[in-house]
Amino acid sequence: MHQLKINPGSHFHMHDIDPDGEDLLKIDKAKAAEESIERLKRLEALQEMLYAEHKHGVLIILQGMDTSGKDGTVSHVFEGVNPEGVSVVSFKIPTPEELDHDYLWRVHKETPAKGEIVVFNRSYYEDVLVVRVHNLVPESVWSKRFEQINQFEKTLVDEGALVLKFYLDIDKDEQKSRLLARLQDPTKLWKFNPGDLKERELWDDYMQAYEDVLNKTSTDYAPWYVVPANKKWLRNYVIARVLVEALENLHSQYPKPAFDPTQIVIK
Repeated sequence: MHQLKINPGSHFHMHDIDPDGEDLLKIDKAKAAEESIERLKRLEALQEMLYAEHKHGVLIILQGMDTSGKDGTVSHVFEGVNPEGVSVVSFKIPTPEELDHDYLWRVHKETPAKGEIVVFNRSYYEDVLVVRVHNLVPESVWSKRFEQINQFEKTLVDEGALVLKFYLDIDKDEQKSRLLARLQDPTKLWKFNPGDLKERELWDDYMQAYEDVLNKTSTDYAPWYVVPANKKWLRNYVIARVLVEALENLHSQYPKPAFDPTQIVIK
């Protein structure tokens, strides 16, 4: 998945990757489905070893425009893992207590402990996205946060965490189709928020903000991946593949028992 990884200093532009993605990845739906089944089985085994070894935590960050598929990614990619070792965190509007602290205060306590996988469905990156687009804080404030975030993630990695960040890339036409689908389907209507239309009007501003995020906060230790997400099956395939390959590189193992199992007699 090297072609989807944002390398530091690469000067990425949002149009560099097609949200449809099939031509870039050279794979069709049937083949992706076949490979995804195997990878999701492998993910279950790797997550169990990660939990048992209790050496590394894994932080997965999902960002993207409304309807880009953050919830769908969670339900499809992590459906088979042991819920005891996986949690999902969604950050809402800060509470008064949280606003009395720095913007990362509420985040740190939600990061993964050793052995855990934590998925941030949206994240602290909203503090260089939403606050910028809506002019909630001046540029002199949010512009400093890129390096603060890099240092925060470096601390997590230095303490044994694996940090993987995915930007789910859809185009404006696909977002329109998904918003209409929510309006027309009674089982999805609850997901529709009229406020999403206000955010949609700021599409170009968000694209510029995301471009800066990807260029300024993709590091060797905490890389960003731009995931073609117009097609849900391709989105799931890419994220499962990147995640499994990254977990494989941790070389987790089941811990050796502190006793000789051959000497245990169960009567």
